[in-house]
Amino acid sequence: MSRTYERQCPHCSLRVTWPDTPTYPFCSERCRLIDLGAWASEDYRIPGDPVPEEVEGFGYLDPERDIEIDWDERG
Repeated sequence: MSRTYERQCPHCSLRVTWPDTPTYPFCSERCRLIDLGAWASEDYRIPGDPVPEEVEGFGYLDPERDIEIDWDERG
């Protein structure tokens, strides 16, 4: 016995069922791509503090040399 889930498309609010809709939770490929485009253009953002340029444990970009420097190799 398989379960069916139903919800509204996040873009157009049309009712969508899963597993019947291959683009779930979106009603169509068009709505899925519109949502992806909104993330890519930074229309949607996850709230929080901005990430600093230098993060411990990661390299950082040296603007004078335009290369990534390992955190431990900074002089």
